[in-house]
Amino acid sequence: MGAGPVGIVLLAHGSRDVRWRAPVEAVARRVAERDPAVLVRCAYLELSQPDLHAAAAELVAAGSARIRVLPLFLGMGKHLREDLPRLLEDLRARHPQVPVELARAVGEEPQVIDLLARLALES
Repeated sequence: MGAGPVGIVLLAHGSRDVRWRAPVEAVARRVAERDPAVLVRCAYLELSQPDLHAAAAELVAAGSARIRVLPLFLGMGKHLREDLPRLLEDLRARHPQVPVELARAVGEEPQVIDLLARLALES
């Protein structure tokens, strides 16, 4: 494994409505602003492009030494329990030289739960 940059894939569900992508892309811009050494790409499980394989291939081509997949989901539904493990297995087979790690769904992170509670109380 080389000493190349870390690649982050922000994985969201996807939608036919292109406006739905705006918040996901805003998170990607914020990641890049906070750490310009990190390579970040958005990916979608369905209804939008790029998919996980295309986003990861871009990161590998850009020299990522490892890839971290961050599911932008509130919980562990069917997509994360059943679909994502198969996608990750295939991704690891396609790029065996690049370790791929899976982060918890953002909705399971205490900081996100606290933020959502604060937002609910401010409404």
